[in-house]
Amino acid sequence: MRTAQEMLDLILRVAREDDNIRSVLMVGSRANPDCDKDVYQDFDICYFVRRVKPEYWDNMAWIEEKFGRPSLVQKPESMELIPPTGDGDYVYLMIFPDGNRIDLQLTDNPYVDDGEPAVLLLDKDGDFPKIEVKKDFWYVKRPEEPPFANCCNEFHWCLNNVAKAIAREELGLAMEQLNQPVRDMLMLMLSWYVGAAHEFKVSVGKQGKYFKRLLPREMYDSFRRTYSDAEYAHMWDAAFEMLDLFGQAARSVAARLGYTYDQAEEAGIRAYMEQVKGGSL
Repeated sequence: MRTAQEMLDLILRVAREDDNIRSVLMVGSRANPDCDKDVYQDFDICYFVRRVKPEYWDNMAWIEEKFGRPSLVQKPESMELIPPTGDGDYVYLMIFPDGNRIDLQLTDNPYVDDGEPAVLLLDKDGDFPKIEVKKDFWYVKRPEEPPFANCCNEFHWCLNNVAKAIAREELGLAMEQLNQPVRDMLMLMLSWYVGAAHEFKVSVGKQGKYFKRLLPREMYDSFRRTYSDAEYAHMWDAAFEMLDLFGQAARSVAARLGYTYDQAEEAGIRAYMEQVKGGSL
């Protein structure tokens, strides 16, 4: 597998040899010094060019000449099932035979600093806009009380759909409700729990990938138990585990931030789930 330096040398060599490419920016985890480093990190690269079309638009011959043939490539702007953004940029998402991945964006739009960590690798004209370093870009944001209450309500409400789907043995719907709207709210509340415990100066990573080291051991073990297989009894276990864990996290967040947690709402959905599970309706 090529080293990170070898990949950066390749990325910069392509840019230096092409007069149409004026600047090179790296974003993503490799631009963030706080992110853990490993061999799986992508190279999120943006080439700022004089013009995108026609040179770089869906031009695999150019890609293969400059970077080699990828083992797998996705070109979002050339797809129909998932509509492209339509902003004039062209993106190649590429995995190469040695395991390296480059997410290459080509744009003739001006750079807009949205706060995401970024590193300027090349500026041929010396006029690239100043990049403001914002270490808190990925930090968990402190919620106001209405969104906190909304999260609790959405979590508790959507559990009723889980319960009915399990009772009806509607596997796909039960899994979808459990692992999308319900889990989304659980993940958000756990993020707030971690954020509140660290004065909102911490990142939990994409989809809570740092939960293992940031949550107390017993809470992380509970979080693991919220993932179920396709056995309906196990899905009930996971749903009640989620309810318990969410309540624990929400009460802690409410106490730390001076908010009110609606205990009656939790009790209401717990009673309903028990009724459905027990077949007493």
